Amino acid sequence: MLTSRILSKCSRWTTYLSCAFIPVSFLTSSSRMSSLEEPIGLDNLPNLSYVGRLQRCTSSGCRPRLDETEMGNCSIEDRECSSSNSCDEEYAWRRQPGDKFYRDPIILKASRIGRSRMVFDSVCDSWHLQDHCYSSSCNNTEIRGLANKFLRGLPKFVKIVEVGPRDGLQNEKTTVPTSVKIELIQKLVSSGLSVIEATSFVSPKWVPQLADAKDVMKAIQGVEGARFPVLTPNLKGFEAAVASGAKEVAIFASASESFSLSNINCSIEESLNRYRNVTLAAKGLKIPVRGYVSCVVGCPVEGSVPPSKVAYVAKELYDMGCYEISLGDTIGVGTPGTVIPMLEAVVSVIPVEKLAVHFHDTYGQSLPNILVSLQMGISTVDSSVAGLGGCPYAKGASGNVATEDVVYMLHGLGIMTNVDLSKLMAAGDFICKRLGRHTGSKTAIALSRITADASKI
Repeated sequence: MLTSRILSKCSRWTTYLSCAFIPVSFLTSSSRMSSLEEPIGLDNLPNLSYVGRLQRCTSSGCRPRLDETEMGNCSIEDRECSSSNSCDEEYAWRRQPGDKFYRDPIILKASRIGRSRMVFDSVCDSWHLQDHCYSSSCNNTEIRGLANKFLRGLPKFVKIVEVGPRDGLQNEKTTVPTSVKIELIQKLVSSGLSVIEATSFVSPKWVPQLADAKDVMKAIQGVEGARFPVLTPNLKGFEAAVASGAKEVAIFASASESFSLSNINCSIEESLNRYRNVTLAAKGLKIPVRGYVSCVVGCPVEGSVPPSKVAYVAKELYDMGCYEISLGDTIGVGTPGTVIPMLEAVVSVIPVEKLAVHFHDTYGQSLPNILVSLQMGISTVDSSVAGLGGCPYAKGASGNVATEDVVYMLHGLGIMTNVDLSKLMAAGDFICKRLGRHTGSKTAIALSRITADASKI
């Protein structure tokens, strides 16, 4: 009897899940979607309200999207689980033997609307505690308490600094046309990004990809809705940037002596002396300066970097007058276990609200590193559309964390960014097609597959 009931439920859920996340409008759509083998096509991207619909746990608790009345006569509020449970759409699991905790997968609720249309929704993914069963409405007090405890320290809003046009493109071997760079910036602005690192005024000898910095800056002078900081390695670069219309600049130092020598051909102290001249000139013109610290966790030459050295360099830049210090894991070797001690050292000498984080995703650790940074009070994150990037002086360093993935995670946590994910993905699709490559964003890949699958029905 029990076996037949389980098989019946499995059969029913197989039917439900085969249609999950596909809006009804796509069942009759005749529009043609691009192949998964090609760079993502977003002309027919589904409304994101239909995709995933991850219900967010916030400090105010979890709320189901479907009214209980839509679930029939089955009350799912604060009820004890038993073998006689007759609710077909609710499942609960008890603590597994020998496990301290057991995390359940996302539970999907389905309700029938009319005769054929079905609406799917996901509910909060929470922890099971010993001998406690809870319903898919996430109203259990203990579960809600754990969620609140985890989310309590997260900011309500995160500013994203888009570095794709500069850090994302600087390592490309094939020259990207100036017109493509300009259009990319315009698309990023239209997505809601308020800070976009436009280019770098470095010697074309060292970074030939950005030799058109003056032309790019001239073209975006009339673009409103965003700030466009540019990288300036010395006073000469600063003067060239200002002459081209730059209203904000950035300087960069390394926490690794070896990397400083290979990257900008000088020691850490020599680089700091250069930047004092830049910040002094910027103050005279009332131009804000942002500071970068590279290799904050590891160096391709020296290995691990002591947190105290990161704190020292960051404090020097802050004392010069940098309004914000971005901490960069240049080769992407950081994990929460190494990032937290580094952040603790820096926060001890610089106000946390003056800090930003900049992670490369070489080992796939960027998102967890960002999450622990948010929990420590940081509310500014650098990222690159489509995960473009990589340091030309750090062998093996892959691209920056993808802006699409950062936005998806932040929105899933209930954190505001003011960024439209659909438009952001369109910008990523645009530049990937021009570069002839696939996106580095897992979010963009996943949503494109949903679009492609929907087009086949």
